[in-house]
Amino acid sequence: MAIVEDQPLAGLEGFSGELLRPGSDGYDEARRVHNGMIDKRPALVARCRGTADVVAAVNAARVHGWEVSVRGGGHNVGGTAVTEGGLMIDLSLMKGIHVDPAARTARAQGGVVWRELNRETQLHGLAVTGGAISTTGIAGLTLGGGLGWLMAKLGLAADNLLSVELVTAGGSVLTASEDEHPDLFWGLRGGGGNFGVATSFEYRVHPIGPMITGGLVAHPIEAAGELMRFVRDFAEGAPDELMLITGAVHAPDGSGLPIAVVAACHCGTLEQAEADLKPVLEFGSPLMVQLGPMPYEAVCSMLDDGFPKGALNYWKSTFLSELSDIAVDTMVERFTSCPSPMSAMIVEHFHGEVTRVPLEATAVPHRQPGYNLLVAGVWPDADATDANVAWVRETYAAMQPFAASRRWLNYLASDDIDDVGVRAAYGPNYERLTKLKATYDPDNLFHLNANIKPA
Repeated sequence: MAIVEDQPLAGLEGFSGELLRPGSDGYDEARRVHNGMIDKRPALVARCRGTADVVAAVNAARVHGWEVSVRGGGHNVGGTAVTEGGLMIDLSLMKGIHVDPAARTARAQGGVVWRELNRETQLHGLAVTGGAISTTGIAGLTLGGGLGWLMAKLGLAADNLLSVELVTAGGSVLTASEDEHPDLFWGLRGGGGNFGVATSFEYRVHPIGPMITGGLVAHPIEAAGELMRFVRDFAEGAPDELMLITGAVHAPDGSGLPIAVVAACHCGTLEQAEADLKPVLEFGSPLMVQLGPMPYEAVCSMLDDGFPKGALNYWKSTFLSELSDIAVDTMVERFTSCPSPMSAMIVEHFHGEVTRVPLEATAVPHRQPGYNLLVAGVWPDADATDANVAWVRETYAAMQPFAASRRWLNYLASDDIDDVGVRAAYGPNYERLTKLKATYDPDNLFHLNANIKPA
């Protein structure tokens, strides 16, 4: 049910954060998320300052029958953080972070983004797998699994969770861990925002940095096919310390120059990284080489400029059954017709620790070695939306002969959040997740997500 404009906000009388209605100062900024395609107008934005505010907002929504969305970092490409005419529970003011270097743990609230968490953990030379784009929120990324630069060495962000504080649909505050509510803890590691509002996360952090080896090498677009085939063959022997992304992109300097790239993060010793990355540095005739020792924080932000806030985004993604020569050739051919000077086609290499976690250990089903393809349509002008959406869809269709039946949860566009897309994202864990949903959210209060219907 939508919130009537002048409806009393019963249940929110003691709310300590900000309650914003249309026309309030700060309302338009609060409702905007990273993807400029999303233009929804909540009837009320509840900007929470702590867990008690979240409880109050959830209880009010349940009592009044308001539709609920939950915003952490606001980076989700499908725009699930924003409701049209309902209540948006906004965690972006909840920025508390505590690092315990002796115990090698870090706890952070649900409004924290990876850049902020990395800054605090790196004070102690510690890190956990986080987003490849540093402005991504920790909440959405972790609940969806959490791939990133360290996943070959450390596993996903969700694999490094120790506990989650969660406000349930009934307004209860639970701590989920291996010892408390272990069934819920299993589902929170990959089940998305289906089971409640995650107000804080406790991670196991590891000695990484502050200096590691990373960066990228850019080649002429004419070398894209040759470069991707080289990376595919080279990656077969990659150590756990090395994460690779390759593909066809546009230079983020505003020139729109199409280029072929390989981006790398090596979290081992500088000496080991130099030896392991030597073939990458010696391959071909690059246009630019920016690969070497750098702060871990710099590696985590090096792709940020390619995905600026407010740009319009429409993505499609799928795991590949294999990165075959014909799949590479199809990628290169499709990129030549890209209508935007900001879009990209990239493949992320899955290997190492992320593939060693048993499929049933967490809700994340994607544990096979291989490649995840992302067709990222990014453009600045709303008048070009139809052409860019069409290019992404046609490119995704052209890649279907090489696609596996698995899709990464956090890459689902708004029109992919249907039964087919959701089942491809949760895979064989879907049925168990429906039973968990029936236990913790039987009325499906939290349904603006890659939704799991209660069993």
